[in-house]
Amino acid sequence: MPEAQATYRLTEEQVLLRNTLRTLAEERIAPRAAEIDKSGEFPEDIRQLLASHDVLALPYPVEHGGLGADLLTQCLAIEQIARACVTSSLILSVHALASLPLLLAGTDEQKARLIPNLASGATLAAFALTEPEAGSDAAALRTRAVREGDGYHISGTKRFITNGSVAGLITVFAVTDPDAPRHKRISAFAVELPADGFKVARLEHKLGIRGSPTAELQFDGVLVPEANRMGDEGQGWELAMATLDRSRPGIAAQAVGIAQGALDVATKYARERKQFGQRIGEFQMIQAMLADMDARTEAARQLTYKACTEIEARAPDASRWAAVAKLIGGDTAMAVTTDAVQVLGGYGYTDDYPVERMMRDAKITQLYEGTQQIQRLVIARALLGKPD
Repeated sequence: MPEAQATYRLTEEQVLLRNTLRTLAEERIAPRAAEIDKSGEFPEDIRQLLASHDVLALPYPVEHGGLGADLLTQCLAIEQIARACVTSSLILSVHALASLPLLLAGTDEQKARLIPNLASGATLAAFALTEPEAGSDAAALRTRAVREGDGYHISGTKRFITNGSVAGLITVFAVTDPDAPRHKRISAFAVELPADGFKVARLEHKLGIRGSPTAELQFDGVLVPEANRMGDEGQGWELAMATLDRSRPGIAAQAVGIAQGALDVATKYARERKQFGQRIGEFQMIQAMLADMDARTEAARQLTYKACTEIEARAPDASRWAAVAKLIGGDTAMAVTTDAVQVLGGYGYTDDYPVERMMRDAKITQLYEGTQQIQRLVIARALLGKPD
């Protein structure tokens, strides 16, 4: 008998959540999206909105105040928010990403102490892995955590850290044993803020996701108790990779949301805009573009949902599923938003319509949590095995 495969048919509860969040996003988040992009300010009101509707509680276990949602349910939420405003979807997706090391390797004491404020949304989390000299080559990081008594002093610089300036808890990866093998040098820490020696050095000015703060963080001897180390010393690299396996589908879901939002705008425009005496949607070239946009978006969506269920089922090739979903999702978001601008013509290139913002926002889904080139390497290694 063939092995049973994980399914992704949505439950009634998931459909209800999806539809509820779609309405919330359309009514409360979409009207704010243009101003968030224009001002570049973190949308604290959207954070409070998501917290008040328990959206930020989705990733966390019920016993600590969360909703205990599985990966697919979390991705459904991210998709619906991203459909209206990608910046707003990052509040949930990065909150979940940064919490994963705690959920995967935290002690019972750590979870009981730290998760309740994360689940309520009182504390936002950030994920600090990337450094100026350690981007795609994350194992090359230089931030040090030096043991002293019953704690560690962390010193170094982290770059491109989403939520870095608004987080109250930062998951920081640092070298604890510089003489150990490359992938055994690193440990993970929960750094609670404010803390002496910590500062936000700068915020990036970005092409898109402008209301989501992307920060350079400096740690100058920040003292972190041993009780805040997640996992064993030297387990940080393994923990970071396990985290990305579960978080990359969230980026894929974000990409699907962007693509669907752009398709919605382009379709509505094609119904209403008239040229040469008829709606432009009646021209076959426009119809072909819309059909391709729809097909690509749906294909990326179904792949993302399938990847969620495989990862949740602890499939042995979970890394491949995560990489494939992000690769196809990100490329789809970029292609569909570009085509949406084309359908709207000159209007698509102005901020009178949201597709130019969606196109700018889409690009980041091909970059963060591993570039598309890194995803291809992950997939190829899954096919070919490790080098001899």
